[in-house]
Amino acid sequence: MQHYAKVLCHSSILLGEDIFIDPYNIKGDYKAKVILITHNHYDHFSPKYIDKIISKDTLFIAPVDVAEELKKLYRNKVIALKPYQEVTLDEIKVETFPSYNVNKNFHKKEYNWLGYKIDYRDLTYAILGDCDENEDNRKIKCDVLLLPIGGFYTMDGVEAGRLAKKIAPKLAIPTHYNLIVGSKKEEADFIRELDGKIDYEIHIK
Repeated sequence: MQHYAKVLCHSSILLGEDIFIDPYNIKGDYKAKVILITHNHYDHFSPKYIDKIISKDTLFIAPVDVAEELKKLYRNKVIALKPYQEVTLDEIKVETFPSYNVNKNFHKKEYNWLGYKIDYRDLTYAILGDCDENEDNRKIKCDVLLLPIGGFYTMDGVEAGRLAKKIAPKLAIPTHYNLIVGSKKEEADFIRELDGKIDYEIHIK
């Protein structure tokens, strides 16, 4: 299946040539047209790496608390969104949903941190953010699903595999492992749990 998503590192995702989600540990020469941030943890909202890819025309989309910080740091346009809002730009349509834990306190639902559904080049991408399976992400419909598998702060490989089968995308891509938390074991657990029912790609080395 041809698609336009690439996990660069951890939860740092590139869509097309210049749309970034949670840029972190960026290597290479990029310029961002749009940067979407899911929440304010350092491995998702990193001004150090934003500085490497930003231009004067870069547009930000972020939760309200992150948007306030972005406005202090940059003169760029910032769109602050809450869960279940949407915005349409030239190339993409963005819809938000809440991203949160259900059995841990790292990412609480009341923080209004975000996952994103992005319509881009005739496909719908869902980036779940840092979360567990919950009543909100279980209902998502998408073609390409990018979901965390690292455990501790998020779902582990088995839990992520179970959620992927419920969402039933055309393609699943695991994120958020093999750097800060999680390992290739979680990746193997994820693939095993999919049990051939969902196509997948591995981007993280």
